[in-house]
Amino acid sequence: MAETDIFYCEVRERNGTGGARAARREGWVPGVLYGGEQGPVSIRLKQKEVMKAFTAGRMQSHLAKIDVPGQDYLQPVIARQVQVDPITDAPIHVDMMRVSENTRIDVAIHVRFLNEETSPGIKRGGVLNVVRHEIEVYAPATAIPEYLEADCDGLDIGDAIKISAIKLPEGVTPVIKDRDFTIATIAAPSAMRSEESEAGAEAASADVPATAQKAPEGDDGKKA
Repeated sequence: MAETDIFYCEVRERNGTGGARAARREGWVPGVLYGGEQGPVSIRLKQKEVMKAFTAGRMQSHLAKIDVPGQDYLQPVIARQVQVDPITDAPIHVDMMRVSENTRIDVAIHVRFLNEETSPGIKRGGVLNVVRHEIEVYAPATAIPEYLEADCDGLDIGDAIKISAIKLPEGVTPVIKDRDFTIATIAAPSAMRSEESEAGAEAASADVPATAQKAPEGDDGKKA
């Protein structure tokens, strides 16, 4: 079960660029809490708590809770946008959306690849070529899967794992629905690709008709 982050927040009295900078100087990350029947509220979150979730990769793919002043319960939320410093990559602003058990959101879920050791293609030296490390899905905000599993068992060189082969939890659907898109393929090793290229070149050369022979030249370089 994924860890649920709990963020303590305070309502920001000062908005705008000046208020955001002041919050950062004091060890907070400015943000906005929005969604649901309540209106948007300017907030600030403890920088250490935000950094912990951000560096663990949970900010925008896992449900969290906010301790809102004046509320006697923890508010379920998910980060929908995280702005980072272009130099330090540290979060400098977070947009938090209130969610309920009826909320559905689009979210990118990490893919785990299983049974690589039982793939005939990989045993023969093939390489798992990952096309998508994450899959965008629609999911209930209160039941976001921690990861999705892609099974490599039985796959040979040239085979592919499509979205149709991924078992999605109940209530979870892919964002892309108009095609059976590829998650990963088993690619041939470079040595095998090189041999196939050489064999193809030799076959192509054998198919080219012989050209007319040139007439022999005399001692003076002129044609006899």
